[in-house]
Amino acid sequence: MQKWEYATVPLLVHATKQILDNWGDDGWELVSVIPGPNPEQLVAYLKRPKA
Repeated sequence: MQKWEYATVPLLVHATKQILDNWGDDGWELVSVIPGPNPEQLVAYLKRPKA
């Protein structure tokens, strides 16, 4: 059975693509994005298969 590891990542709206691209390069897949604690921040939930 596939096992997963997860990460919660703060995203700044002016650098969202760059942040997600960096995590994607490390094998992380975006699962969801929700509003953060202030209007200039979002929170991304990511997952990747455990080795």
